Amino acid sequence: MGRIKQPPGILAPHDARQWSRRDATHLLWRTQFGATAAEIAATHKAGLAKSLERLLTLQKETADFEDTESLLREAAYDTGAVGDLQAWWLHRMHYTANPLTEKLTLFWHNHFATSFSKVQSVPHMTAQNDRFRAEALGSFRTLLHAMAKDVAMLIWLDSNANRKRHANENFAREVMELFSLGEGNYTENDIKQAARAFTGWHVRDDKFWFNQRQHDITNKSLFGKTANLDGGEVIDLCLAHKACARFIAFKLLRAFVLDQPTDTHITALAARLRAHDFAMRPVMQELLGSQLFFGAVARHARIKEPLELTLGACRALEVRPNLQAINRVSGQLGQSIFEPATVKGWEGGRFWITSASLLQRNNFAMAILNGQMGQMAEPKKSREHYRELLLSRAVRRLAKAKHEPRKLVHLMMTLPEFQLT
Repeated sequence: MGRIKQPPGILAPHDARQWSRRDATHLLWRTQFGATAAEIAATHKAGLAKSLERLLTLQKETADFEDTESLLREAAYDTGAVGDLQAWWLHRMHYTANPLTEKLTLFWHNHFATSFSKVQSVPHMTAQNDRFRAEALGSFRTLLHAMAKDVAMLIWLDSNANRKRHANENFAREVMELFSLGEGNYTENDIKQAARAFTGWHVRDDKFWFNQRQHDITNKSLFGKTANLDGGEVIDLCLAHKACARFIAFKLLRAFVLDQPTDTHITALAARLRAHDFAMRPVMQELLGSQLFFGAVARHARIKEPLELTLGACRALEVRPNLQAINRVSGQLGQSIFEPATVKGWEGGRFWITSASLLQRNNFAMAILNGQMGQMAEPKKSREHYRELLLSRAVRRLAKAKHEPRKLVHLMMTLPEFQLT
């Protein structure tokens, strides 16, 4: 490949001379689950280029992290309980040295929404989660191909029922509608043709099995190509479709930049996805270092997901979280990992906030201060310290607040501004 040109326009690099503590906080809030005061200071001191390089480069985990991670994984395998599996992943999210990898793992989990409720297998769900993590900063092209043979996905979408005489359309439909193209960019006939190409892609003995006897070897016609297409060729045709890069761009923008991206935003990022052939590391490097990402339109422009809210507050206030308690509250707020609400995953954005969930979010603020979410030291810092950690902006309602630190932290966590990142 030739040298890839730097992105123009809104994705041009942010001016490093304007780097500020608020920029550092903004970057950390979007790339990990909250930030401590020390992390903000270190990121500000390091500058944008070095901070991005650290986030995008695999860091060695501590021995303590690896020991606990291994024990929690073994516990989930031993019990077969989804709650133990959730605790394992929450531990990774909170304590990992690679927070952006975990954020992207969660992004792909939502994109390829698969639920334990049907799969009923800790090993299969863990294997899928490990694959998301392996390709978090790898290749969407590789990941999409892998999901077509992923055992949890095949069980989730009834692939064993996909046989040459009676093609099951579940996976073919979702690979277009939810995984690569989005609604309106394919026809019902496209789904039927693709389903035939995936016939015989089955599970046997807990592994992917190509059941040749049940595979349709006749010609299929899809997106202008007629041939004896198999499932891999269908995925390549989806990746080549002009809608694919725009669909992934829209989702990335919603997850990392702003809840309501414009057509201009989508077009710009889609062009970068194409330029890098869906390689995630350079795409994320450009996006997270861009004028768009650090522009006013992207500041405090996303409603916090429940895990961003709960784990983020724990990190900011340096709480050692009770993983079961965090898991319970996040589930009550609508985000139960390994159990997405529908095949579409969590819709996010304004769907996170209802009158009931807003009350529950405020109740969480009291629960964390009362020690119900984990071990926490008594708040003793200044108003400015907590304002930077929890809000990262000036708020008029706090201008004359003279509360003691505990009450001040509670007030900040019940403000509408605290719900945004």
